Amino acid sequence: MVATDNVQKTPPEEATFNLAAYLKERQKLCDTALDQAIPIIYPEKIYEAMRYSLLAGGKRVRPILCLATCEMMGGTIEMAMPTACAVEMIHTMSLIHDDLPAMDNDDYRRGKLTNHKVYGEDVAILAGDGLLALAFEFVAIETPQNVPRELVLQVIARLGRALGAGGLVGGQVVDLESEGKPDISLETLNFIHKHKTAALLEACVVCGGIIAGASPEDVQRLTRYAQNIGLAFQIIDDILDVTSTQEQLGKTAGKDQKAQKVTYPSLWGLEESRSKAQELVKAACVELEPFGDKAKQLQAIAHFITSRKN
Repeated sequence: MVATDNVQKTPPEEATFNLAAYLKERQKLCDTALDQAIPIIYPEKIYEAMRYSLLAGGKRVRPILCLATCEMMGGTIEMAMPTACAVEMIHTMSLIHDDLPAMDNDDYRRGKLTNHKVYGEDVAILAGDGLLALAFEFVAIETPQNVPRELVLQVIARLGRALGAGGLVGGQVVDLESEGKPDISLETLNFIHKHKTAALLEACVVCGGIIAGASPEDVQRLTRYAQNIGLAFQIIDDILDVTSTQEQLGKTAGKDQKAQKVTYPSLWGLEESRSKAQELVKAACVELEPFGDKAKQLQAIAHFITSRKN
């Protein structure tokens, strides 16, 4: 008889779910929808600038999270795609503005010259503004009629909250104020990244659930899942800034150290930072347990966040 003790090496859920293929397929869907969302009309320069950064590549983690959550809660890709596009527009706006000389002053993003290096600072600012305005218009107009309008209104409010002074903008302000201050506390660092990074990731997940009619209890579970993966995402970003090259990242490496920013690795070291990120992912996946096998995509994406190379 052949021994079978060591035959089963791959967990059953991983054997039946190919994350790489799933991400590639969903990325293609998102890219197509984003391409169609912004045709080039007069004045051509602003639409070209908006498209330049929006279609510059990227993993599309945020829109994919929105789609996956909607499907897990019983909705469809069609219901969630306008919101998925909107979160990518908002994210791209934040990258364009973040790269400006007055902010993080970067020359490369996703392996290409940053928007202001191609179109000038004036048009880059306006391209970000254009994407931000379009994001809210897109949710309001393009979300299918089978999604109740009160849910669409909730989505718009959530996106606004994630973006504003109580979210991304507030986190960015504290981040700028903290540059060159090596005595920044862990509490302040957590505030920066819970607002600057995790708030929009949370909105992606929660809005996907809202569109599908998630209960208040399920929205709370989704919120905790997203907050955990959002912080894990930032910890890994901080680690990659230290350990990766510009070619691997597609943007300037070692920026945090040059700007004298306090990061998770500078507080904890690389190994403890990796360990903390893994703990956050584990806690995130616990929140998904009530959803059973329907949550396999969101669980796999959570683990992908800590294993990514850029």
